[in-house]
Amino acid sequence: MAVLEGLPPPRTVDGWLRWDMTLATVKPEWMDSNKHLNMGYYLVIFDHQTDRLWPFLGLGRALRAQGKTTFAVETWLDYQREMLEGETMGGESRVLDFDEKRLLLEHRMFEEKTGQVTSTNEVLYVCADVAARRVTTWPEEVLAQFRQYSLGLPARRLTLKRRP
Repeated sequence: MAVLEGLPPPRTVDGWLRWDMTLATVKPEWMDSNKHLNMGYYLVIFDHQTDRLWPFLGLGRALRAQGKTTFAVETWLDYQREMLEGETMGGESRVLDFDEKRLLLEHRMFEEKTGQVTSTNEVLYVCADVAARRVTTWPEEVLAQFRQYSLGLPARRLTLKRRP
């Protein structure tokens, strides 16, 4: 899925950034032998949610135009409810925390008809210099977006702190 430019801005509900549009519909080829969404596709769908979020935060194409990009360096997800063929899901995201080089996000997927949360995904991203392939600092305009939306909350599993 390409970075999505031109989407309307999300609405904010209790710190969650939500687009009122379908994120994905479970396709037959995404099913596993248990007749529910294969676990790998949860991460694929969350990556699509990231694609919706990036332009809003000044990431994606805008960041690459400055010779920088984002690398996911750690991810964690849970499964709260199975998704069945043909079900549609929505998604929302929130900026938990950030520093000059890192961004900690949480995505949440929900079944559209009921609103029931099906899965959550925490992701730690770093800003990287494309040419050097090294971690670098976020541009100031990106940090301003992070400041506007960051909740300053810890994640359940991940952390901004470097691990030994």
